[in-house]
Amino acid sequence: MRLDVWPHRSLPSKGFSAAIWLMFAAGLMPVIPFIGTTAFWILLACMMSVLTALWIALRKSDRDHLREEMLIWHDRITLTHWTAKGEKIEWSANPYWVRATLHPTAKIEQYLTLKGAGPDQTREVELGAFLSPEERTQLRDDLALVLDRVKTPAAPQ
Repeated sequence: MRLDVWPHRSLPSKGFSAAIWLMFAAGLMPVIPFIGTTAFWILLACMMSVLTALWIALRKSDRDHLREEMLIWHDRITLTHWTAKGEKIEWSANPYWVRATLHPTAKIEQYLTLKGAGPDQTREVELGAFLSPEERTQLRDDLALVLDRVKTPAAPQ
């Protein structure tokens, strides 16, 4: 089984263009009456710096491709997390010993973690930190069902 988790991106590339052009037009309106004066150039420089900051912030948000991939087999579970810098962090364990825990009183509301058991599985990893609390709760419920299914031996045929 494969599970991919990523944050919702509500601004597609066409929306990005529209937002930049809209902000440019809106920022230009109060500057137009000052055409031909020194104030025009000062206001235009300020407006363009704000527009540049908006451009950089929106592009950075778009580039930060946070993503998590979980692969579940009957004998292994692997979680791969890609950071905003593109670094790949992997965690794996035997699904029989894995437990998904929701921490309702942590700093992040409904903080979801996975932890394996055994001498080499003491590391606890977060899952879906960029999701909403409701989405983390749903993910934990779905994951618990899948883990129960994997842990239950198949009936002989």
